[in-house]
Amino acid sequence: MRPANQLVHSRARVRQRYALLPLEGFPDSRLPTWPDALVKVLAAPALGAQFVQYLIELPAAARGSFPADEWLETFYFVIAGTGKFSDGSGIEQALKPGSFGLTPPQRATNITAASALRLLILRKKYEPAKGIDLFKGIYGNQADVAKNVWADNPHSLLQTLIPDEFAFDMAMNIFTFDSGFGLPVVETHVMEHGLYFLEGKGMYYLGEDWMEVETNDFIWMGPYCPQSFYATGSTPSRYIYYKNINREIGIQ
Repeated sequence: MRPANQLVHSRARVRQRYALLPLEGFPDSRLPTWPDALVKVLAAPALGAQFVQYLIELPAAARGSFPADEWLETFYFVIAGTGKFSDGSGIEQALKPGSFGLTPPQRATNITAASALRLLILRKKYEPAKGIDLFKGIYGNQADVAKNVWADNPHSLLQTLIPDEFAFDMAMNIFTFDSGFGLPVVETHVMEHGLYFLEGKGMYYLGEDWMEVETNDFIWMGPYCPQSFYATGSTPSRYIYYKNINREIGIQ
């Protein structure tokens, strides 16, 4: 928040196929099933996204829930804090920084904070596929997920949080780039992204422009948005991102 006597300016950019949204521009919202939480709606269909992504601040001893839904799947990632997850059907997970989970439709996402929790949550409509069984929930911690060298560059590491199997219609990955390294091409593809910058800073190419990005920035990238990244600064850059995969593209 800038002083009242300072001119207002922002790095925020909202275009047809992408949005760069620094966290300072989001007002806090509230949700009926998260009555004690401060909620920032990072992405929604109103933006052009085919998913909803939240940043949720849940105070110590408070609870929040997304009740079971017939069609919606829910992914969560713990940025900070501790607590407990349950799906209402006997599956539980102790939460700490780096914990994540993907809960299938017909299961709830219930979270209780032991210490104040900061959560990234993404919800989307599950896309069934003929001959593919509905997936079972998957839960873990990013510290236990292998960091694989990506594109033959040891300065670019990729963590795949959700297995790349046909049971799953989405991916959640974490990229880590040493300063001075990044994506080797400008990507242009049908998958969309919801990207949250966890650490560091760099330059992101969106549409036709390079833009500065840093910790806590959010980026939405729609289908066929030209995109690339280059890490800058004195420490590695790390971001977590969603993409829709493993399904035939619908025709309307």
